[in-house]
Amino acid sequence: MPLALLPWPVDVDIRPGALRLDISAPHHALSLARYDVIDGPPEGYRLDIADEGIRIQAASAAGRFYAQRTLLQLIARDDEGFFVPHVAITDAPRFEYRGIMLDVARHFHSVDTIERLVERAADLKFNVLHLHLTDDQAWRLALECRPELADRGSSSSIGGDPGGHFTRDDVQRIVAHAAAHHMIVVPEIDLPGHTHAVSLSHPELTADPVLAPSVLEVVEEFGGGLPRTGEPYTGFAVGFSSLDARAPGLEEVLREVFAEVARLFPGPYLHVGGDEALGTARSDYRAIVDMAVRAVMATGRTPAAWHEAGAADLPADAVFQYWGFLTPSTEHAELARRALERGGRFVLSPADAIYLDMKYDADTRAGLSWANGPTSVRRSYEWDPAGVLEVPEERILGVEAALWTETIVDEATLEHMVFPRIASAAEAAWSRPLGSAERDWESFRARIAGLGLLWERAGIRFARGTEIPWR
Repeated sequence: MPLALLPWPVDVDIRPGALRLDISAPHHALSLARYDVIDGPPEGYRLDIADEGIRIQAASAAGRFYAQRTLLQLIARDDEGFFVPHVAITDAPRFEYRGIMLDVARHFHSVDTIERLVERAADLKFNVLHLHLTDDQAWRLALECRPELADRGSSSSIGGDPGGHFTRDDVQRIVAHAAAHHMIVVPEIDLPGHTHAVSLSHPELTADPVLAPSVLEVVEEFGGGLPRTGEPYTGFAVGFSSLDARAPGLEEVLREVFAEVARLFPGPYLHVGGDEALGTARSDYRAIVDMAVRAVMATGRTPAAWHEAGAADLPADAVFQYWGFLTPSTEHAELARRALERGGRFVLSPADAIYLDMKYDADTRAGLSWANGPTSVRRSYEWDPAGVLEVPEERILGVEAALWTETIVDEATLEHMVFPRIASAAEAAWSRPLGSAERDWESFRARIAGLGLLWERAGIRFARGTEIPWR
C-alpha cells in the first residue's frame, strides 16, 4: 500500500526502515523535527526522515507548514507505538492558487464551521478560501457604509431556513484564522445578476425580475415560488435578477461597498461575480461589470470574476474563474477565449469535476446533479487543469473546488459532500499532471483509504462510498 500522502509530492524517495517516535500523540512529532531555512520556491520544502531524526528545510513559513502537514500524514502506529518511514521528499506546488469556495448566501454557515473548513483544507495544502457572500437569497456581510444591505437582506435562506450575516468581528476572526493556516480569503460580491437581496433595501438600484422559461422550470421542479420585488427569495431559480445600469447612484454605491470590503479582507483579490446574469441586457452587463471593476481597482486590488466576464473589459491582470464543464460548451469556450485575449489568468473550477455540491450518485441524500449527472470520486479526480481550456499552463493561476449550498443545510452535510472529493482538487492544484508518478486513480484511491482513519479521528463525517477501499 502506498504512503497515504495527499496531495502527492513532486519527488518521493522511500528508503528501507522507519523512525520510531517516542511520543504520546501524533502532533508531538512536529516538535521533534529540526528546521532550517533554505532558498527555493516560496511554498516549497524538503522533508528528510532517517534514523538520525526528522529534518525540515523550507524557504518560508508556508513551506514549513506544508512540510509539517506531510509529516503528520506519514505517522503510523503499530503494537510498538508511533513511527514514520524513512523517506526523502522534495516538494513544491504546481499552481500558486489552490482554493475552496463556500457559498454562505443560499444557506448561512457559522464562523465555527468556516474555521474548521479552513483547518481541514489547509491540511491538504489549500491556500485560498473564497466566500460567496451575496446572492438572490441573502446579503451576508454587515457593512458600516450600507448597514441596510445585511439588515434587510440576510433574514433567511433557501427553503425559509434560518439566515444570518457576518459582523466585522466575525470577518476579522475568519481572516485571522485563515492567515494562521497560510490561507487568504477572497470575498465575492456577486453582480449584476444574483442581486435580488439588494432589492430588499435598494429597489431603486435593481430591475424587476425577469421570469424567463428557465426560471419557471426551476420553480416547477423545486418549488420556492416566484421571485417578487421587495420580498425575500427562498427558492432555487437563477438568472432573474439584475442591477439597473441606469440607476442614479449605482456606481457610488459600488465604490463604497468595495472600498469597505477591501478594508475588511486584506488579500489581493476582490471577486465581482458576473455569472448567470440572464436577465441583464448585454450592454447593461458590460456597463455594470465595468463599474464594479473600476471600484475594485480604486482599492488597489486585483479584480476576479466568473468567466462570463470575458464579455466585459476587465484589465490584463484580472482573474477569470471558469465554472463550465470539462468539455466546454461553445459559448463558454468563446468567453474563455475572450478572457485569454485580454491577458487574464484563470482559476479552474469545472462543475462536472470539482463542484462539491454535486451528488456522488443517484442515491446521495443532498446535492444536485445538473453538471452532467452525479460526480463520483473517480470523475472528480480524473482530469487535469491543462486539459480543460485551450489556455497555456502559465496562464493558469490555479484550481478551486466550489461548494454551493442550495441543499447544504448544516455542517454534517457539508463535510459529507466535501470529503473525500476535496482531495481530488487538492491533488490537481498541487501535484504534477495526471499520468505522472502516483498521479493516477488506483494510487489515489489507495491513498485516500489510508487517510480515512485520520479523518475519522478528526471527527470528519466523510462519505464512505464503495469506490474507496476504506480500511
